[in-house]
Amino acid sequence: MSTLSLRLPASLHRAIKELARREGISINQFVTTAVAEKLSALMTEEYLQERAKRGSRAKYEAALAEVPDIEPLEPDQKAPAQLV
Repeated sequence: MSTLSLRLPASLHRAIKELARREGISINQFVTTAVAEKLSALMTEEYLQERAKRGSRAKYEAALAEVPDIEPLEPDQKAPAQLV
């Protein structure tokens, strides 16, 4: 574990303090979770961008061509617009 000294605007600190209190956790735990969530989102974006680079439109279309052209089963059919 390491220590990080952080300067925050007073308004942000108050908001974090209140949200942490509502969640029943410490400010430290709140900030740690928030940073972990942000890192996860950024890393996921990078991962998906790298995967997309390996994609092939031709392979996608070939796979799609293998899907039978039939009506979906009852549970998979789209609901009428007036019910949505």
